[in-house]
Amino acid sequence: MNYLVLMRHGQSEWNRDNKFTGFYDAQLTEQGIEEAKTAGTKLKAAGISFDQVFTSTLSRANITARLALTEAGYEPLIESMIAHDDLRERDYGDLVGLNKDETREKYGKEQVHIWRRSYDVPPPGGECLKDVVENRVRPYYEANIEDLVMEQGKNVLVAAHGNSLRAMLIILGVETPDTINQAEIPTGVPLIFEIENGEIQKRYFID
Repeated sequence: MNYLVLMRHGQSEWNRDNKFTGFYDAQLTEQGIEEAKTAGTKLKAAGISFDQVFTSTLSRANITARLALTEAGYEPLIESMIAHDDLRERDYGDLVGLNKDETREKYGKEQVHIWRRSYDVPPPGGECLKDVVENRVRPYYEANIEDLVMEQGKNVLVAAHGNSLRAMLIILGVETPDTINQAEIPTGVPLIFEIENGEIQKRYFID
């Protein structure tokens, strides 16, 4: 059996401030730093080590991975960690930096819900989740991660963002465009996939 672990970054300053973040390089809060360290403690307690780590180029994901690996005692993996733009958060376009509640007041709850949760309707100037899946995360996963996990049986950690990880759930076939809205990925909590002979056997969060 081998493992694929998906981990959303710890709380960022713009998570805390309820802002649309997207490609903006928001930093971790003190809470986010502690969430990352706690994730590392949980991974160590679960006995899950890694052969390769992938992360977004945005600081909140990259630093979360570094903190978790350090806390778990896997510091040597930091040097070989691979960061790539394709694993970044969804681009929220014209909504970046806006407070979510104020945006609902301006455009209406229904419109903002469509922009946030519709699979194929992008916000103005931004990406929809389908764009993230098909234009970025699927090609990157198939070219760089899939063979390691499904063919070679390696243990892989992917530290990224709410929407790039939701894209991964669709690519892995555990969610669909119709069910993805119900899939919540909390900050700093590792999501474990147990894999045997290239097939996902189980998925669960480490509490």
